[in-house]
Amino acid sequence: MSNFLASAFDSVRRSAIDAARLALPQRCELCAGVSGTELVCNACMRDLPWLSSACPVCALPTSGGGVCGQCLNEPPAFDATIAAFSYAFPIDRLIHSLKYQGRLALAEWCANAILARDDRSGAGVSSQPQHLIALPLAVERQRERGYNQAQEIARAISARTGVPLLPRGLLRVRATPPQAALPWTERAKNVRGAFACELDLSGLTIAVVDDVMTTGASLAEAAKTLKASGAASVENWVVARTLPPAH
Repeated sequence: MSNFLASAFDSVRRSAIDAARLALPQRCELCAGVSGTELVCNACMRDLPWLSSACPVCALPTSGGGVCGQCLNEPPAFDATIAAFSYAFPIDRLIHSLKYQGRLALAEWCANAILARDDRSGAGVSSQPQHLIALPLAVERQRERGYNQAQEIARAISARTGVPLLPRGLLRVRATPPQAALPWTERAKNVRGAFACELDLSGLTIAVVDDVMTTGASLAEAAKTLKASGAASVENWVVARTLPPAH
Protein backbone atom coordinates (compact mmCIF):
# COMPACT_ATOMS: atom_id res chain seq x y z
CA MET A 1 0.00 0.00 0.00
CA SER A 2 1.43 3.43 -0.97
CA ASN A 3 1.97 6.11 1.68
CA PHE A 4 -0.87 8.12 0.09
CA LEU A 5 -3.34 5.23 0.27
CA ALA A 6 -2.22 4.34 3.79
CA SER A 7 -2.73 7.96 4.90
CA ALA A 8 -6.18 8.08 3.25
CA PHE A 9 -7.16 4.81 4.91
CA ASP A 10 -6.05 6.07 8.34
CA SER A 11 -7.99 9.31 7.81
CA VAL A 12 -11.20 7.41 7.00
CA ARG A 13 -10.59 5.06 9.93
CA ARG A 14 -10.08 7.96 12.34
CA SER A 15 -13.24 9.68 11.12
CA ALA A 16 -15.25 6.51 11.68
CA ILE A 17 -13.83 6.10 15.18
CA ASP A 18 -14.56 9.75 16.05
CA ALA A 19 -18.13 9.39 14.76
CA ALA A 20 -18.65 6.26 16.86
CA ARG A 21 -17.36 8.02 19.97
CA LEU A 22 -19.76 10.91 19.45
CA ALA A 23 -22.69 8.54 18.94
CA LEU A 24 -21.76 6.33 21.89
CA PRO A 25 -20.25 8.27 24.83
CA GLN A 26 -17.21 6.53 26.26
CA ARG A 27 -16.60 5.04 29.67
CA CYS A 28 -13.15 5.75 31.06
CA GLU A 29 -10.77 2.80 30.60
CA LEU A 30 -9.56 3.24 34.19
CA CYS A 31 -12.41 4.36 36.45
CA ALA A 32 -15.41 3.45 34.21
CA GLY A 33 -16.81 6.95 34.69
CA VAL A 34 -18.37 8.84 31.78
CA SER A 35 -15.53 10.31 29.70
CA GLY A 36 -17.36 11.84 26.73
CA THR A 37 -15.40 11.17 23.56
CA GLU A 38 -12.15 10.31 25.38
CA LEU A 39 -10.87 6.87 26.37
CA VAL A 40 -9.52 8.18 29.68
CA CYS A 41 -11.36 10.84 31.66
CA ASN A 42 -9.76 14.15 32.62
CA ALA A 43 -9.44 13.23 36.29
CA CYS A 44 -7.60 10.01 35.54
CA MET A 45 -5.42 11.78 32.96
CA ARG A 46 -4.24 14.22 35.61
CA ASP A 47 -3.26 11.38 37.93
CA LEU A 48 -1.24 9.38 35.41
CA PRO A 49 2.52 8.99 36.05
CA TRP A 50 3.65 11.57 33.48
CA LEU A 51 7.42 11.48 33.12
CA SER A 52 9.26 14.71 33.87
CA SER A 53 12.84 15.83 34.57
CA ALA A 54 14.22 12.98 32.50
CA CYS A 55 17.49 12.52 30.65
CA PRO A 56 16.83 13.62 27.04
CA VAL A 57 18.87 10.69 25.75
CA CYS A 58 17.60 7.67 27.72
CA ALA A 59 14.53 9.16 29.50
CA LEU A 60 15.57 8.03 32.98
CA PRO A 61 14.89 10.61 35.73
CA THR A 62 17.62 13.18 36.30
CA SER A 63 17.87 16.32 38.37
CA GLY A 64 16.70 19.20 36.25
CA GLY A 65 16.29 17.05 33.15
CA GLY A 66 19.98 17.04 32.19
CA VAL A 67 21.83 14.26 30.40
CA CYS A 68 22.56 11.46 32.88
CA GLY A 69 26.06 10.29 33.77
CA GLN A 70 25.58 6.93 32.06
CA CYS A 71 24.72 8.56 28.72
CA LEU A 72 27.65 10.97 29.07
CA ASN A 73 30.12 8.18 29.81
CA GLU A 74 28.75 5.59 27.38
CA PRO A 75 26.50 7.26 24.78
CA PRO A 76 23.95 4.74 23.41
CA ALA A 77 23.41 4.15 19.71
CA PHE A 78 20.22 6.26 19.77
CA ASP A 79 20.37 10.05 20.09
CA ALA A 80 17.26 10.88 22.13
CA THR A 81 14.20 9.38 23.80
CA ILE A 82 10.71 10.81 24.17
CA ALA A 83 8.67 8.94 26.79
CA ALA A 84 5.27 10.08 28.00
CA PHE A 85 5.00 8.10 31.24
CA SER A 86 6.82 6.04 33.82
CA TYR A 87 5.84 2.41 33.35
CA ALA A 88 3.76 2.05 36.49
CA PHE A 89 0.14 1.56 37.48
CA PRO A 90 -2.20 2.29 35.74
CA ILE A 91 -0.18 2.79 32.53
CA ASP A 92 0.86 -0.86 32.68
CA ARG A 93 -2.82 -1.83 32.65
CA LEU A 94 -3.57 0.32 29.58
CA ILE A 95 -0.59 -0.99 27.62
CA HIS A 96 -1.46 -4.56 28.59
CA SER A 97 -4.97 -4.01 27.22
CA LEU A 98 -3.56 -2.75 23.92
CA LYS A 99 -0.88 -5.40 23.68
CA TYR A 100 -2.68 -8.56 24.72
CA GLN A 101 -6.42 -7.85 24.73
CA GLY A 102 -6.85 -6.32 21.29
CA ARG A 103 -7.91 -2.86 22.53
CA LEU A 104 -6.55 -1.21 19.39
CA ALA A 105 -8.38 2.04 20.11
CA LEU A 106 -5.74 2.62 22.78
CA ALA A 107 -3.06 2.91 20.08
CA GLU A 108 -4.35 6.35 19.13
CA TRP A 109 -4.50 7.34 22.80
CA CYS A 110 -0.87 6.21 23.21
CA ALA A 111 0.14 8.19 20.13
CA ASN A 112 -1.48 11.34 21.50
CA ALA A 113 0.27 10.85 24.84
CA ILE A 114 3.67 10.68 23.11
CA LEU A 115 2.89 13.83 21.13
CA ALA A 116 1.69 15.60 24.29
CA ARG A 117 5.03 14.89 26.00
CA ASP A 118 6.42 18.20 24.79
CA ASP A 119 3.62 20.13 26.50
CA ARG A 120 4.02 18.19 29.74
CA SER A 121 7.75 18.59 30.32
CA GLY A 122 9.14 21.21 28.01
CA ALA A 123 11.72 18.66 26.87
CA GLY A 124 9.81 16.94 24.12
CA VAL A 125 10.25 16.71 20.38
CA SER A 126 12.46 19.60 19.21
CA SER A 127 11.94 18.94 15.51
CA GLN A 128 10.06 16.37 13.51
CA PRO A 129 11.94 13.35 12.22
CA GLN A 130 11.75 12.63 8.51
CA HIS A 131 10.38 9.11 8.96
CA LEU A 132 8.79 6.88 11.59
CA ILE A 133 9.65 3.21 12.03
CA ALA A 134 7.83 0.82 14.38
CA LEU A 135 9.94 -1.63 16.34
CA PRO A 136 9.05 -5.00 14.75
CA LEU A 137 7.90 -8.13 16.54
CA ALA A 138 9.23 -11.57 15.79
CA VAL A 139 7.18 -13.13 12.98
CA GLU A 140 5.86 -15.89 15.22
CA ARG A 141 4.83 -13.43 17.93
CA GLN A 142 3.03 -11.14 15.49
CA ARG A 143 1.25 -14.09 13.90
CA GLU A 144 0.09 -15.23 17.33
CA ARG A 145 -1.05 -11.75 18.40
CA GLY A 146 -2.43 -10.71 15.02
CA TYR A 147 -0.92 -7.22 15.10
CA ASN A 148 2.08 -5.24 16.30
CA GLN A 149 1.11 -2.66 18.94
CA ALA A 150 4.11 -0.48 18.04
CA GLN A 151 2.98 -0.41 14.41
CA GLU A 152 -0.53 0.64 15.47
CA ILE A 153 0.86 3.48 17.60
CA ALA A 154 3.20 4.57 14.81
CA ARG A 155 0.33 4.65 12.31
CA ALA A 156 -1.63 6.95 14.61
CA ILE A 157 1.38 9.25 15.10
CA SER A 158 1.92 9.39 11.34
CA ALA A 159 -1.74 10.28 10.78
CA ARG A 160 -1.56 13.08 13.37
CA THR A 161 1.78 14.57 12.31
CA GLY A 162 2.09 13.77 8.61
CA VAL A 163 5.50 12.16 9.21
CA PRO A 164 5.66 9.15 6.85
CA LEU A 165 5.79 5.68 8.36
CA LEU A 166 8.17 3.20 6.77
CA PRO A 167 6.24 -0.07 7.25
CA ARG A 168 9.29 -2.26 6.58
CA GLY A 169 11.98 0.08 7.78
CA LEU A 170 13.21 -2.53 10.23
CA LEU A 171 12.98 -6.28 9.86
CA ARG A 172 13.17 -8.80 12.68
CA VAL A 173 15.55 -11.40 11.31
CA ARG A 174 16.15 -13.43 14.45
CA ALA A 175 13.52 -14.67 16.87
CA THR A 176 14.54 -14.09 20.47
CA PRO A 177 13.04 -14.96 23.84
CA PRO A 178 10.78 -12.18 25.19
CA GLN A 179 12.88 -9.50 26.86
CA ALA A 180 10.52 -9.40 29.82
CA ALA A 181 11.48 -12.97 30.71
CA LEU A 182 15.18 -12.14 31.02
CA PRO A 183 17.27 -10.39 33.68
CA TRP A 184 18.19 -6.83 32.76
CA THR A 185 21.86 -7.75 32.40
CA GLU A 186 21.13 -10.32 29.65
CA ARG A 187 18.83 -8.27 27.43
CA ALA A 188 21.46 -6.60 25.24
CA LYS A 189 22.97 -9.97 24.36
CA ASN A 190 19.52 -11.40 23.64
CA VAL A 191 18.74 -8.87 20.87
CA ARG A 192 22.19 -8.69 19.29
CA GLY A 193 21.80 -9.11 15.53
CA ALA A 194 18.01 -9.36 15.81
CA PHE A 195 17.25 -6.61 13.27
CA ALA A 196 18.06 -5.77 9.66
CA CYS A 197 17.36 -2.80 7.42
CA GLU A 198 17.20 -3.15 3.63
CA LEU A 199 16.65 0.56 2.93
CA ASP A 200 19.07 3.36 2.16
CA LEU A 201 18.52 5.85 4.99
CA SER A 202 21.48 8.07 4.15
CA GLY A 203 21.24 11.38 6.02
CA LEU A 204 17.72 10.78 7.34
CA THR A 205 16.41 11.40 10.85
CA ILE A 206 14.33 8.52 12.16
CA ALA A 207 11.99 8.08 15.14
CA VAL A 208 11.54 4.48 16.28
CA VAL A 209 8.15 3.91 17.93
CA ASP A 210 7.51 1.34 20.66
CA ASP A 211 5.20 0.88 23.62
CA VAL A 212 7.62 0.35 26.54
CA MET A 213 11.33 1.02 26.93
CA THR A 214 12.82 -1.09 29.71
CA THR A 215 16.61 -1.31 29.54
CA GLY A 216 16.73 0.20 26.05
CA ALA A 217 18.58 -2.83 24.68
CA SER A 218 16.16 -3.49 21.80
CA LEU A 219 15.98 0.18 20.85
CA ALA A 220 19.77 0.52 20.99
CA GLU A 221 20.16 -2.47 18.68
CA ALA A 222 17.54 -1.00 16.35
CA ALA A 223 19.35 2.36 16.28
CA LYS A 224 22.65 0.63 15.54
CA THR A 225 21.04 -1.20 12.60
CA LEU A 226 19.44 1.97 11.21
CA LYS A 227 22.66 3.96 11.47
CA ALA A 228 24.50 1.17 9.66
CA SER A 229 22.03 1.86 6.81
CA GLY A 230 22.95 5.55 6.83
CA ALA A 231 20.51 7.17 9.29
CA ALA A 232 21.99 10.42 10.60
CA SER A 233 19.94 10.47 13.79
CA VAL A 234 17.67 8.00 15.59
CA GLU A 235 15.22 8.89 18.36
CA ASN A 236 12.98 6.64 20.44
CA TRP A 237 9.33 7.61 20.80
CA VAL A 238 7.78 5.41 23.48
CA VAL A 239 4.65 5.47 25.59
CA ALA A 240 6.35 4.50 28.85
CA ARG A 241 9.82 4.16 30.36
CA THR A 242 10.50 1.50 32.97
CA LEU A 243 12.50 2.82 35.90
CA PRO A 244 15.45 0.67 37.04
CA PRO A 245 14.88 -1.63 40.02
CA ALA A 246 15.58 -0.07 43.39
CA HIS A 247 18.65 -1.37 45.19
